[in-house]
Amino acid sequence: MICECGERMQSRGLRSKSLLTLLGPVDFQRSMFRCESCGAARYPGDEWLDVVGTSRSPGLRRMMARAGSRSTFKEAREDLKIYAGIQVSPKDVERVAEGVGEDIETWAKKERDQQMARAELPEIGPEIPLLYISFDGTGIPMIPKAVHGRRGKQKDGSARTREVKLGCVFTQTTTGAEGKPIRDPGSTTFVGAIETAEEFGDRIYAEAVRRGLHRAQRVVVIGDGAVWIRNLVEKHFPGAIQILDLYHAREHLADLAKLLIPDDPERSEAMREYCWDLLDNGEVERILTRARAYRPTNAEILEKVEQEIAYLETNCSRMRYAEYRQAGFFVGSGVIEAGCKSVIGQRLKRSGMEWSLRGANAIIALRCNLVSGRFEDYWEERVA
Repeated sequence: MICECGERMQSRGLRSKSLLTLLGPVDFQRSMFRCESCGAARYPGDEWLDVVGTSRSPGLRRMMARAGSRSTFKEAREDLKIYAGIQVSPKDVERVAEGVGEDIETWAKKERDQQMARAELPEIGPEIPLLYISFDGTGIPMIPKAVHGRRGKQKDGSARTREVKLGCVFTQTTTGAEGKPIRDPGSTTFVGAIETAEEFGDRIYAEAVRRGLHRAQRVVVIGDGAVWIRNLVEKHFPGAIQILDLYHAREHLADLAKLLIPDDPERSEAMREYCWDLLDNGEVERILTRARAYRPTNAEILEKVEQEIAYLETNCSRMRYAEYRQAGFFVGSGVIEAGCKSVIGQRLKRSGMEWSLRGANAIIALRCNLVSGRFEDYWEERVA
């Protein structure tokens, strides 16, 4: 056996190791090899059984990781005890779940690098009629160290949260009886992390490539109009059909109606309904004309009105909802918004939680992998 330093390692006989498995504790003997040059030791038996640096079997680690990804580490400990008779501490579950999550991220990073390297090569496979890409951000509570020096929404200007950028890719093959789009069952995959927009851009682009971006007849990106989202689309998906989420557009118009007619709720509501009707028809220019005609004289309100008008002007080309519906496209970002709640919120935003950057990203990687149906892919490649 050759050491990583290049020297031949010598056998030092058998050594015992105790493993905790799904069936309880197990002791086994395995050979030890040591390098006389650098002092490194190797246990081939540990490598074959995938228990290097751990006293838990792969099967148990899988179960602990799944349990720790779905509920608090304390609840996961209790579930493991009740359902499998396994006695572990919450800290044990935390270490294993976060360790598996970090390893999944390393595995996913290697896969992303491979996708990026072959992104320009011709793809072989069936054409995809319609590929959707959508992404959003949601804040999660962090420990003080993880937000130190960061600006936030607290009264003193500090931050208590960090933004998780979450993205999803899914496909559509058919529409329903009334022409409503139908998402292909089981086609949605998620990626996410607390990272810069540039880093996330590479992450979601690589996932889109893996899912068949270059085999898609049409690509649709749905977002909320945020600057960082528009920038990523222009960089990574320049030929995509861009759609501003209808519900965000309606929220902006509702706010605009209140600003334009602040003292008459009935007229303000009528303005909102009028604008929503125009929006459904994709007539954004008429909305802008009406908004400019109702500009208030109050300087403070006028500033807010101008911001809303600028938002509509910037996203005008992304708000042709009548055309999108005629083509059978989704016009709302419900998939990614539901993902923010189910993938991120249900696990990482529970009462009293505070996360380290390392721990949060590990659990995010683990949950994205699980909900995307790729947990077995990860474990199979560990064995290969």
